[in-house]
Amino acid sequence: MREIKADQITELVEKLCIEANCVITDDIRACLGSCMKSETSPLGREILGTLVENARIAEDEMSPICQDTGMTVVFVTMGQDIKIEGGFIEDAINEGVRRGYEKGYLRKSVVKDPLERVNTKDNTPAVIHFEIVKGDEFHITVAPKGFGSENMSQLKMLKPSQGIQGVKDFVIKTVEEAGPNPCPPIIVGVGIGGTMEKSALLSKKALLRAVGTPSDKPHLAALEAELLEAVNSLGIGPAGLGGETTALGVHILSYPTHIAGLPVSVNIGCHATRHAEGSL
Repeated sequence: MREIKADQITELVEKLCIEANCVITDDIRACLGSCMKSETSPLGREILGTLVENARIAEDEMSPICQDTGMTVVFVTMGQDIKIEGGFIEDAINEGVRRGYEKGYLRKSVVKDPLERVNTKDNTPAVIHFEIVKGDEFHITVAPKGFGSENMSQLKMLKPSQGIQGVKDFVIKTVEEAGPNPCPPIIVGVGIGGTMEKSALLSKKALLRAVGTPSDKPHLAALEAELLEAVNSLGIGPAGLGGETTALGVHILSYPTHIAGLPVSVNIGCHATRHAEGSL
């Protein structure tokens, strides 16, 4: 049994909140640069160049990439042989969010109740997802999610008879309806299978995969490539002002499902799709 102190978790989450909001990941930075070279629209190239420059300034000054610093989504992968000492793990995570958003001068965007709409003033509580695994590893990914892109996400309970064509149609329809709102170029996370809530979680996790890394399942990798081409042919383009770079990637995760169902969720991430990770 390996022990981890609650204070260590708080310190890690604090650091990751600031890093995720201020430093774009290397894979996204590289993809934006590559798309800037291949984009045929002059305005689209200019917008992509502005996004790259914005990312550089944000990292140099450790200031937020975007004014919407998101609701904090935290993925915890925790070995069953880990013991947390000195506090409750969720309290430790939320304290890290509280400190990170205060010290990083990040906007506090969470309301205590979805109907009464009173701001909590510290960006807590976070949305926390736990995955228990064998061994004693402890890994955290912090993924602040802005709602310009989150509000464009959709879920559909398809009939099995609608099959792969139904999945394609739904993904493309969701992106088309989103238009310029999620700040394209976007990353499209797709979750297929499980139950309603499982497909939604899969689509969220799919956004964390490095851009340019296909699914390890050949049939899903082929579907990702086909959907990326279809999405980019919509002509929405950077900032929704036209061009061939509507999406940087389409990432699909799947899970076994019921004989009577075909749940599909599409979670859209903006051009930054912010996340940072660390281990203890």
